[in-house]
Amino acid sequence: MSDSNHHDVIVIGGGPAGSTVARYAAANGANVLVIDGRDPIGTPLQCGELVPSNDEMRRLCPNVPEMDDLFQTPQEAISRRSTQMHIVPPSGKPLKFPFEGLVLNRVAHDEALVQLAKENGAKYLVDSHVERVEGNEVMLRGGASHTAKIIVGAGGHNDPLRRDHWNESSLKIPVKFVLMDGDFGDAVELHFGSMAPGGYAWMFPKSSGANIGIGIQRSFSKGRSLNQYAEEFISKYEGEISFRGAGSLPMSGSIRTFVKGNYLLVGDAAGMVLPSNGAGITIAMIGGRIAGQVIAEHLSEGTPLEEYEKRWNKQMGKVMRNSKRAFRFGSLMFRLPNWMLNLTFNRLTKGIIWRAVTCRRMFLIL
Repeated sequence: MSDSNHHDVIVIGGGPAGSTVARYAAANGANVLVIDGRDPIGTPLQCGELVPSNDEMRRLCPNVPEMDDLFQTPQEAISRRSTQMHIVPPSGKPLKFPFEGLVLNRVAHDEALVQLAKENGAKYLVDSHVERVEGNEVMLRGGASHTAKIIVGAGGHNDPLRRDHWNESSLKIPVKFVLMDGDFGDAVELHFGSMAPGGYAWMFPKSSGANIGIGIQRSFSKGRSLNQYAEEFISKYEGEISFRGAGSLPMSGSIRTFVKGNYLLVGDAAGMVLPSNGAGITIAMIGGRIAGQVIAEHLSEGTPLEEYEKRWNKQMGKVMRNSKRAFRFGSLMFRLPNWMLNLTFNRLTKGIIWRAVTCRRMFLIL
């Protein structure tokens, strides 16, 4: 195998997690190759496109340092800025909260992260599908292969490294969404109740139109399909649909271990999604930065790769534990009939609900 096919690091998947690993590892001297089956990276769209602002992230994840260095979202990747979130029960009467959010142009956002990684020295191989990983070798569809000292799985919940070398299962919530033309105001909406059993539905307004979708737990769906729930919820809004998409979110929270030998997982592949609110983009980037920095330190100084897990727990452990707890509580509560759920969404419980959504302890005595 030629030297051009050998690298310090191979990252499988060039989404927010993978590109962030590549950016920080390459910036600190590593020879990094990112392999992705898409061309261009970022397509097709598979998510709701909402992220908190940097200031909101500082409140949500207070132990994460240097947010402004990590999150450098360019203006062209921001479709709309929101200042309010509505938490909507089945009655339709929302609880309103101040919330600084960015509704992205996700494709432009991911392209910007790729460019940032390239500027720091990372190389990309697109339209190339990883079949399997054995030892230090990454084998591609069609017979080509590349080798690396360290291999990172950042290919989402179906990542081949996770699939073949980890046996921990995760709850996956299927999602369906549309992009719809029209004017939908500037408040982001999260809807809970029987319209999205075990999950939630959303409406995130963009500069022109909105991203509208739903995710459910199939075990709560009473025999109805995701398509039925999606069509029913989306039909509440009026406008021309310009795009239909689907995907899946891991909603068990982060898995127990991210490191096995010279293999690392990051992003959705490592369960880096906050179960209580579905936030994944920024959380994956936090994990990606930690992984990239530790990888570079491992290559140059011999820092154990397990340091990645320690730093993750220091920065995100408390937030993730609170989010898992809130999700378990919500999964029980959302089994209630709609009329009872409506009663639980009121001025007295408003603070508890917001603490759950923002991954803080719901009840101070717990």
